[in-house]
Amino acid sequence: MQLVLALLQNTVCIILSALQLAMFIRAIMSWFPTESNKFENFLYVITEPLIIPIRKLFEKFNWFQGLPIDISFFVTYLLLSIITLLLSR
Repeated sequence: MQLVLALLQNTVCIILSALQLAMFIRAIMSWFPTESNKFENFLYVITEPLIIPIRKLFEKFNWFQGLPIDISFFVTYLLLSIITLLLSR
């Protein structure tokens, strides 16, 4: 049973790390605007569902409105980092 839990824990950590990498690449790509391509669309599709709940929470409480950067993106990345760190222990 412990082996199954450890395997599940490692799998979730790998998935979360892959999502963090996708978010990092998406952030870097946003600095160099180009026409939309399939890779950029793929990154958007897999990362945006994680960001939307945080963004809606900030909009509900009117936090960080009017800033030129998307704070919800950074908070989501930070939350993924914290969850990965907690699971890897």
